[in-house]
Amino acid sequence: MKILISNDDGFRAEGIVALFEALKSIADVEVVAPEHNNSAKSNALTLHTPLYVNRADNGFRYVNGTPADCVHIALTGLLGYRPDLVISGINNGANMGDDTLYSGTVGAAMEGYLFGIPAMAVSQMEKGWAHLDAAAAKVKELVLQMQAENTLLTRPWLLNINVPNLPLDQIKSAKLCRLGRRHAAEPVITQVDPRGQTMYWIGNAGAAMDDSEGTDFHAAGLGHMVVTPLKVDLTEHDQLRHWDQTLARLSQQAPA
Repeated sequence: MKILISNDDGFRAEGIVALFEALKSIADVEVVAPEHNNSAKSNALTLHTPLYVNRADNGFRYVNGTPADCVHIALTGLLGYRPDLVISGINNGANMGDDTLYSGTVGAAMEGYLFGIPAMAVSQMEKGWAHLDAAAAKVKELVLQMQAENTLLTRPWLLNINVPNLPLDQIKSAKLCRLGRRHAAEPVITQVDPRGQTMYWIGNAGAAMDDSEGTDFHAAGLGHMVVTPLKVDLTEHDQLRHWDQTLARLSQQAPA
């Protein structure tokens, strides 16, 4: 089994090191990760500046680009082979609900999925890396189970996984959930720089708005490892008929 690992916290982050250490005994593992923290970069690719790949003293390769850049470069020439699985993480903090639209962790995994490779985005629910070894062990356990079930050989899939910051024996079973929703982000933070110009910092993410039973927020609160299958299609299928009728009316009303 060949696994490509990336992340959005940077190649020195504790989460990616722990994940590599956990998986290297069961697979051939390559790490291609951003040089610096690239949180909230989503699926961004760098198109107008050159990208460089370097190898660190720990053997990891790092790129002066986004998480998606790292996976894209790896799969389109750097590795020279097609991995069986792409794993992004372990992220320092949760990626649930609306977070998945912004997350660089999810963006890196999604890049693998877009190339037709099964992929996982893995995050810990709280920041600070508490019980990180337990989270890495849960990922290893899941990968081994999937390998035994030949899940890696099926059509490509994309899973968003959040693991509670708990000792291994206290993490409850994996629970399949839909994404919840967050409230709007907290207000922007303003400061004045030494030259008198106003600086703006994006505020923290909002609290959970939809944490009802069945959501990732609900299961996370109960101590489960949360698994949510994701897809790329953003089409609002339920509204296609409505917009078809609306556009037909607009076309009839258009001036000659």
